[in-house]
Amino acid sequence: MSTPRIVVLAGDGVGPEIVGAAIELLESLGEFEFDRRLMGGCSIDEHGIALTDDVLDACEAADAVLLGAVGGPKWDTTDPDAPRPEQGLLGLRKGMGLFANLRPVRPSPALVGASPLREERIAGTDLLVVRELTGGIYFGDSGRDGDSAHDTCEYTAEEIDRITRIAFEAARRRAEISGREPKVTSVDKANVLETSRLWREVVGRVAPDYPDVKLDHLLVDNAAMQLVSRPADFDVIVTENLFGDILSDEAAMLTGSLGMLPSASLGADGAPGLFEPVHGSAPDIAGKGVANPLATFLSVAMMLRHGFGRAEEAVRIEIAVDAVLERGLRTPDLASGTVAPPPLSDVPQEVEVGTAEMTAAVLEELSS
Repeated sequence: MSTPRIVVLAGDGVGPEIVGAAIELLESLGEFEFDRRLMGGCSIDEHGIALTDDVLDACEAADAVLLGAVGGPKWDTTDPDAPRPEQGLLGLRKGMGLFANLRPVRPSPALVGASPLREERIAGTDLLVVRELTGGIYFGDSGRDGDSAHDTCEYTAEEIDRITRIAFEAARRRAEISGREPKVTSVDKANVLETSRLWREVVGRVAPDYPDVKLDHLLVDNAAMQLVSRPADFDVIVTENLFGDILSDEAAMLTGSLGMLPSASLGADGAPGLFEPVHGSAPDIAGKGVANPLATFLSVAMMLRHGFGRAEEAVRIEIAVDAVLERGLRTPDLASGTVAPPPLSDVPQEVEVGTAEMTAAVLEELSS
């Protein structure tokens, strides 16, 4: 069996720190070949563009791609002709055919109290957002003419069909593990938008192929409200690019920190996937050694599960992350600033740690 080859795009800000920690994690699990490349702001500085053809070719030829984070104030601009780090990410998604973004949202038991919602409301939350990645308004025609501007949203029935099937298949797999009834919630704006009417029609045509999976529809504004009022009632949410971008970030904050959320971007069967933490490049803490690597570790778990078929190792990582948090270790973004009094021995004392200490603790749990 050949050694899996991973293209590593550390990116900007805290990206190199969290990706470096993730490589330590992978090296503790076995043999991997790492091909380090530039993408994002660092590529703009070096090559004048966020994603070069050589890097895209390397990603397409790899077994998987591990991404840190891109962007930062250095490259912020409103000039439509200026290169921006995010163009690299959009280029990767389009060039690699990564049409499905999977974002699991499951608060770690040790962090339920960190959620902005009451514990009784967040308890039991375990959902998956399936976002269409390569269609919609982000990839439609756009332009400006004086005081008028436009951004065009377009979808085809084929694009909607394939992302819907990803969601239904995911609901089935999750049900096999959890024992819960599989359910897909399709989110659109069918009362206003023609693309959403097509979306709802196509989802409805796919649903009979999965009679064991319950389907319901929600308008996007109602879905945003329901995610906050009853998050534990959701299983799999499937939606288009723009709505998915917004709702997945809202769902991510149910956990109390973006620093805990992984993601996987997948294409056709056999194509390499892109795995990255949900959080941004956090330039304000870059180089300080305090970045939270756990979302990247959980993204590695998704890589092992979806990219390499190594589900057992993925579960080991997820258990190790939960165990470290149960011990009270917290990077600054997770620290509450409160200390439990000694008599409450069942409440772990918080210990604020940096990237290296958190990494070492996870590796210790894995080895044990």
